[in-house]
Amino acid sequence: MRMVFWLAFGLVCGIVGLGLVAHGSPPDRPTNAARFPVAERIAEAVQADWIAADRQFARFVDPEGPEAKVTTAQDAAGAVDGVITSRFGFHTASNEIDPWWQVDLTRIESIQRVVVYNRTDGNTAPRTSRLRILVTDQGAEECTPQDFRQVYQHDGTVFFGAAQNAPLEVTFDPPIEGRVVRLMVPGRCSFALVEVQVYAAEDPETNIALGRPADQKSVHPTGSHPGTEGHPLPASLASTQPEQDTFSMDHVQEVLDRAARLATRLGGHADLLRLEPLRERLASLKDRVAESAQENDRPESKRRELYLTARQLLRQIAWTNPRLLEIDRLLFVKRHDPGYHIPGALIHMVHQCYGFGAKPGGGLYVLEDPFSDQPTRVDLLAGTEVENGRLAGGRLEPGAFYRPEVSFDGQTILFPYTQALGEKPEWSPQACYHIFSVRADGTGLRQLTDGSWNDFDPCFLPDGRIAFISERRGGYLRCGGSAPRWPSPNFTLHSMESDGSDIITLSYHETQEWNPSVDHDGMIVYTRWDYVDRDTNVAHHKWLCYPDGRDPRALHGNYPSHRRRDRPWMETQIRAIPGSHRYIAVASAHHGHEFGSLVLIDPRVEDDGAMSQLIRLTPEIPFPESEGRPAYDYMIYGTPWPLSEEDYLVVYDPDAAGRLVSGDDATQNRGNYNRGIYWIDRDGNRELVYRDPAISCYAPMPLQPRPKPPVIARRTYQAARDLLAAGSEIPQATIAVMNVYDSQFDWPEGTEIQALRIIHVLPKTTSPANQPRIGAANGANARSVLGTVPVEADGSAYFEAPVGKSIYFQALDARGMAVQSMRSSTYVHPGEQLNCQGCHERKHSPPPPSLATAPLALQRPPSPIQSEPDGSRPFSYVRLVQPVLDRNCVDCHRKEGALDLNGTIEGNHGFSRSYNNLVSEFGFYYDSNNGSLHRPGRGGARTEPGRFGAHASRLMEYLDARHHGVALDDEDYRRIIVWLDANSDFLGAYEDVEAQRRGEIVWPTLD
Repeated sequence: MRMVFWLAFGLVCGIVGLGLVAHGSPPDRPTNAARFPVAERIAEAVQADWIAADRQFARFVDPEGPEAKVTTAQDAAGAVDGVITSRFGFHTASNEIDPWWQVDLTRIESIQRVVVYNRTDGNTAPRTSRLRILVTDQGAEECTPQDFRQVYQHDGTVFFGAAQNAPLEVTFDPPIEGRVVRLMVPGRCSFALVEVQVYAAEDPETNIALGRPADQKSVHPTGSHPGTEGHPLPASLASTQPEQDTFSMDHVQEVLDRAARLATRLGGHADLLRLEPLRERLASLKDRVAESAQENDRPESKRRELYLTARQLLRQIAWTNPRLLEIDRLLFVKRHDPGYHIPGALIHMVHQCYGFGAKPGGGLYVLEDPFSDQPTRVDLLAGTEVENGRLAGGRLEPGAFYRPEVSFDGQTILFPYTQALGEKPEWSPQACYHIFSVRADGTGLRQLTDGSWNDFDPCFLPDGRIAFISERRGGYLRCGGSAPRWPSPNFTLHSMESDGSDIITLSYHETQEWNPSVDHDGMIVYTRWDYVDRDTNVAHHKWLCYPDGRDPRALHGNYPSHRRRDRPWMETQIRAIPGSHRYIAVASAHHGHEFGSLVLIDPRVEDDGAMSQLIRLTPEIPFPESEGRPAYDYMIYGTPWPLSEEDYLVVYDPDAAGRLVSGDDATQNRGNYNRGIYWIDRDGNRELVYRDPAISCYAPMPLQPRPKPPVIARRTYQAARDLLAAGSEIPQATIAVMNVYDSQFDWPEGTEIQALRIIHVLPKTTSPANQPRIGAANGANARSVLGTVPVEADGSAYFEAPVGKSIYFQALDARGMAVQSMRSSTYVHPGEQLNCQGCHERKHSPPPPSLATAPLALQRPPSPIQSEPDGSRPFSYVRLVQPVLDRNCVDCHRKEGALDLNGTIEGNHGFSRSYNNLVSEFGFYYDSNNGSLHRPGRGGARTEPGRFGAHASRLMEYLDARHHGVALDDEDYRRIIVWLDANSDFLGAYEDVEAQRRGEIVWPTLD
């Protein structure tokens, strides 16, 4: 292993080849067919990256006039000067930690209202979505941070300012007492507001903050205006220093400060023989900068030299990090972002995984000695031929590559590859991704999967099998096929043996899943898109299951709050962080690829449906789509590989915004990204490791051994080795609930649950969305009511479980009406024994005390599922509900000229007249579409206990003697309840709609 820190270029060389970096570097000179020395190219790219970072640092310089050096108090005064325009009134330093601004009212006031005008240019408004207001009775001069008390925290929604005339108004009832009012944003970010107003209870129309003394934590390096646009800089604050747009001394100092903190962090781990000389050089450079700061004449060439010297020194310090130096070989993929070459293509988290959308080019590469002075790039598959399968004897070129994975012993690499041939769209062997394996030295290239479906995201399991994502189960995305009108097959978790044999389904979920990895406990962590009867866009977060697929659980993010901007809409590329209980993830977009801002997930914190479990790692980048739009402009970071809680390898493109190109649809068809490989840390450091100016890099990871998590015994009977061991003794799959009342919510007073209803969510077998339309609900799931099982007096249930079906449960009262219903699904495998503590059980409460005896349900054999009335399985309004209406309602309504309830088929969707007349006003259903999360009564991430289905329907008022003496028998009453509780659907399958309309039994072709 080479452990020479970076000395490949010095500042005495000046700028080397910047024009080449901008317009394409000359070809690397190979030492053999596969190996290329890249030190010179990296040196050029690194220096160009530093210069680009400096331009970004100076981006707030006002082009209309000079900036001035101001104190924190002078700058803070701009937010209480009474000028409200689009220009910010103050601005803290970039990437400040917990930045604050405050105003001293000069005496204790009874504060009734605080009005905050946000900065909104450049999509900066989302930065303040977690704004906090604190107050203290002490004066600004004598108060300490401990004196402040928090009186308000904003809920995560974005608020605006002058241009929109929509400031944040916080009213205190009763008023609060305080002298200093402080506004603070937790975490690392820049903080800038236009104006802050404070109103007292005794005079609610007078802004008592106007002109009062203000202060803030820091000042932006360029010095922001103490005032807003249109108010010139006061002469008393004019600077004698020349205008500086780039290479400011403040930026140099900021780099040196980060270098010092980094040296301190690494001091206990790095080789001191390497680190101490760099610390001495750092101290010397700080002295030099301090001397230079006293000079009035600072030409750009001198500032540039100091800045680049500081950056080089920081990089040298970083490269003493033992977590980096232990990496001899760094594996990565080169690939074009998919879809951009296809006119009108939708840039979407589903479509990115279809092989036909890939642009040929790239490959599987290794950077040897990546943190030395002589890194070498290796084309791992150069000259290598496939040893088996359809492509035997050929090479994987040109084609396209996707996310690779390294085995725990570091000897084998898995990766998806597609020839990217055929039409668009096309599902064929030549147009889909398939999984290949190769040894770490580039030999032994074998094809593991093939066929007319996409297989990707491979993941080594500790027991030797391979988990991956595949379309093999079948089914289509319910909201797919609309933009463009491509079919959108589902893809979920599968597994196979290491040679590609014995492929089995691990997940029977009815919508897409992504990016499996193995955490420290040996569990599979992955992203699931969960939208059963709820919002399509906002729940794509962390799920966990055992390596055999059993017991899938949402441990984070699946139940967002009612405000859709409260958290990322999607979290991808989730990986466990070494030596930590936390996970790294990319906060990405629903309408975008797997890139965005980086977050840490802390599952030990209680999930508040917003940001409680998340720590922003790259706070300068808003969450795409939920905070920053268009999402494409914020697809900045991706594919993080955690080395520790402090250090990460990522890919990054600082110029993601504005990549519009010509095409049939310029808003969708954007230029290709150019992401490089970077090391970053939590202090805002970011150093380029490698970049190809012609194509993006993707998924860097060490090509070396890593700790193997424990092997968890399989307890299902699907894999061939398990079936062989079991023989004919495969146990009955069962589900046990210890106590339905043990829940995260409060049951309505007096609730007694007597049964569970099991409903099967059917995979969609047609494309596109709403073809056919299942019922009144938009994007609804077709479903089948399998039946009910008893719940004992202690809240326990134990029953035989249907294998391989996506199911959810409803808790029923004595009348058979659902008091609570799931808005998600689960499933069991052959022989699985699935156990649940309760209904939406608490994840952070201590387990209940051990019982002296087993729950009542577990003291007997498992209950078989008892069927609901005819027409519930397979589901059919024509068979389930129309007979009730025909027997009890139609004739009377006809005679009285009341609501027509006959079964004539009519209308655009081919529903019956009775259905059309009943469902809107008397039915109960959830739409599955964008925005339904916050819809009153029929929205949210969870059902509201006791206000769901039949319990929430007005139709129940017409089913007894109150309505002209109606007297339904028990079965007819039950039929109406089942319909209302089952989303008031019309169809029960996606196929043979005409037969269903005629009332014929139509079984789904895929369940």
